[in-house]
Amino acid sequence: MANLKKSTSGRQDRSWGALPEGATVLVDTAPWIYLLQDHPDFAPRFEGLFAAAEEGRVELALSTITLAEVLTGPYRAGELALAKRYEKALGRYQIMPFSVAVAIQAAQLRAQYGLKPPDAAQLATALDMGAAALVTHDRDFSAVQGLPILYGG
Repeated sequence: MANLKKSTSGRQDRSWGALPEGATVLVDTAPWIYLLQDHPDFAPRFEGLFAAAEEGRVELALSTITLAEVLTGPYRAGELALAKRYEKALGRYQIMPFSVAVAIQAAQLRAQYGLKPPDAAQLATALDMGAAALVTHDRDFSAVQGLPILYGG
């Protein structure tokens, strides 16, 4: 997985095999951060998903919201080179814009599910792009219906 650190645990999450071959999934912010930072507890939970993408079995996408959230940490720490590395790593994947239509749908989803604005934006983006699933580590999506929500490990 070029440009994304891979955990050395060797543990593979087999639940990603339930995704249809060639499916495109929107990946929420936390899994990207876990992989980029090689988080010892949480990165292994998503390794199988990123391995499936590396093997061409699934396509991964992220929202512009995720791009902003991932880059905030390095910019806040004044680590411009790290921010550029993250930007380059994420740029290998499909980046979905936050459009007016997505904003309107996000407002509806916030009202329906009581989601925080970034979570509603992620869900609206996934629905707008016709994603097969939304991958997250955030349990705030537990009430969502109509789109599979996949959690690591």
